[in-house]
Amino acid sequence: MKSYILSIDQSTSSTKAILFDPAGKLIGRHNVDHRQYYPEQGWVEHDAEEIYLNTIEAIKSVLVKYCISESQLSAIAITNQRETAIVWDRLTGKPVYNAIVWQCTRAEKICERLISLGYKDIVKSKTGLVLSTYFTAAKIKWILDNVEGVRRKAEKGLLLAGTMDCWLLWNLTDKKIHATDFSNACRTQLFNINELKWDEELLDIFSIPRCMLPQVKSSNEIFGYASKACGFDVPVPVAGIMGDSHAALFGQNCYERGMAKATYGTGSSVMMNIGKKALESEKGLVTSIAWGLNGIAEFVFEANINCTGAAIKWLADDIGLISNSSEAGKIASSIENNGGVYLVPAFSGLAAPYWDGAARASITGMTLGTKKAHIIRAAEESIAYQIKDVLDLMKDESGIKLKELHVDGGPTMDDFLMQFQADILDTDLLRPAIEEFSAYGSALAAGLATGIYNSLKDLIALTKNSSLFRSSMPNDERNKLYAGWTEAVKRTLSIKSQY
Repeated sequence: MKSYILSIDQSTSSTKAILFDPAGKLIGRHNVDHRQYYPEQGWVEHDAEEIYLNTIEAIKSVLVKYCISESQLSAIAITNQRETAIVWDRLTGKPVYNAIVWQCTRAEKICERLISLGYKDIVKSKTGLVLSTYFTAAKIKWILDNVEGVRRKAEKGLLLAGTMDCWLLWNLTDKKIHATDFSNACRTQLFNINELKWDEELLDIFSIPRCMLPQVKSSNEIFGYASKACGFDVPVPVAGIMGDSHAALFGQNCYERGMAKATYGTGSSVMMNIGKKALESEKGLVTSIAWGLNGIAEFVFEANINCTGAAIKWLADDIGLISNSSEAGKIASSIENNGGVYLVPAFSGLAAPYWDGAARASITGMTLGTKKAHIIRAAEESIAYQIKDVLDLMKDESGIKLKELHVDGGPTMDDFLMQFQADILDTDLLRPAIEEFSAYGSALAAGLATGIYNSLKDLIALTKNSSLFRSSMPNDERNKLYAGWTEAVKRTLSIKSQY
């Protein structure tokens, strides 16, 4: 009987149940959207109970749709939106408040106060993270401080807290298992990434009782078993849990130092494997645990870029230079070069390595000979330049040479962009033919946990049909183009910028 891994991909907008066979082939999926709540400006919430019910619906629907029984499942894996916080009653199973989403900024005053008290450097040194509303700890503290009676119950040991993977795992295992993995724990800002444990000083800083937090396990463990909660007649292991970005890196087989992954979308997320030792960035990169395998953690540098694919969408939707984003690469490749034109898409400022929130977008280098195609090409090239900015910073701060870049996301179907990215980086770029990388990565970890795969070599052997883009640009041309980009950025930066 053929066995399958069912991966739950719980994202910011929906929950998917995705089936993979042992060869890593995607068999099918079912998606259920959930509501977004915006009770005040800057506040973002989800109904955690709705998400769990959607998870069960997605599981049942995909099994029925593809005529698969629970006895054919080797495991259920989980990948999830990372920093979203849930606090719930361990006796009733009810959340005490809506889930506070990673995007929510309501805890800004909490973070400002902690920074004013001098905790910024302590938090960074222990967690690798900038003290921010983005992460889970300040969100949990907000719930404890602002929902009536909650702190008192928490101190009595009556409440549990965690990220979305914890909530789903606890419910799927019939309210028996309260656990998470290294990759999710490290994003809470309560986990000491050097000592691999919940940190008492951090718990004191955020005033969060230790008894609320989950057990932390390796990403490739069996966390528990699902049965009654899913309507199953047989228990199915819940194994392979990772935060979504980490799972995508794992699915891309970036298991060695110097391997990196870029996810291209509206913005872009870049991760680079820096090995088995945490390194601290001096220029604003985030250090995270990539995953834990068999009790051993590996680490990454991570950075997010505000505007990449959104620049192409802007050309189509707002400026009207193209009718849709898919045209951009074809038009860009229709001319020999950018004609000296650079577009810096600082529509909402620039993040790493410039850190200038006041910068605003610009187009420089235009002449009367500038054509529409030059502007479109400049927008395409700006995506690759920003990825290079971040990867160069990662190389400089880690001292590790970039081995190769793995890519995923919709814009990677643009062959012009991928070739230019390989050229400007002067490195190999691999575009695998696999979909749903976060779900795929967690499924691979589940396969390791349940014995479907024996080693990372088995996982690498599953990756097929990658498109390989090799650098073919002369060094002098590469250097000239990038010098033009850095000059365009300097013109774009605000007066206050210290870069």
